[in-house]
Amino acid sequence: MLNTSGGLVTAMSESHERKITISENGPYLVSEGIPLTVQVITPNKEGFSWEWKQGESFDLKGDYALCRCGQSKTKPFCDGSHSRVGFNGKETATHATYKEQAEVFDGPTLKLSDVESLCAFARFCDAEGKIWSLIEKTDNPAARELVIREAMNCPSGRLVIQDKQTGEEIEHELTPSIGVVEDPVLSCSGPLWVHGGILIESHDGRRYERRNRVTLCRCGASDNKPFCNGIHARID
Repeated sequence: MLNTSGGLVTAMSESHERKITISENGPYLVSEGIPLTVQVITPNKEGFSWEWKQGESFDLKGDYALCRCGQSKTKPFCDGSHSRVGFNGKETATHATYKEQAEVFDGPTLKLSDVESLCAFARFCDAEGKIWSLIEKTDNPAARELVIREAMNCPSGRLVIQDKQTGEEIEHELTPSIGVVEDPVLSCSGPLWVHGGILIESHDGRRYERRNRVTLCRCGASDNKPFCNGIHARID
């Protein structure tokens, strides 16, 4: 069950013991054999990000380590390159909740909450009109449907939609899993898309707010570590 900040009111039983630990200047340590697949950003005929297509599924059992320095030769898995390159993986992201950070945009039937620092530059919010303009037109059923679609496809959880009539957040319940994002339109790789309320914990035991969808940096260059800030799109 989700609250309007995108955090979990009660932990999903399926993800209760599943965890990603951010090692100090090293990889993401993934426990409990969390499913891992490639997720590909797919455009519509106008070239805007429109849907997700699943690619390769990895046959994994037990724990595994995912690269976060961007230098591994066995991506998405860690090969120890962080030690060779002297990777500085210091976490700089706030531990404030989503709700504490969010700017709210009010439309006729929906509210849009936005935390810009979480943007992973997947660009689903641009299709057929930017979501910040479309929110003002949500008394039109087509515009409302598009706003919901754009927000739901945002992998980072930057964008959260609330129905004004019911007061409920409109949020798909995602199965606990990790997606390795690929962005063929920009000819680059993207972040790790973490689904379904998986716990994310620092090496010192600090825990980030548990959310239905977040994106973790895997190029090593984000200034909002451990979260993606879209810089992969600039550095290829």
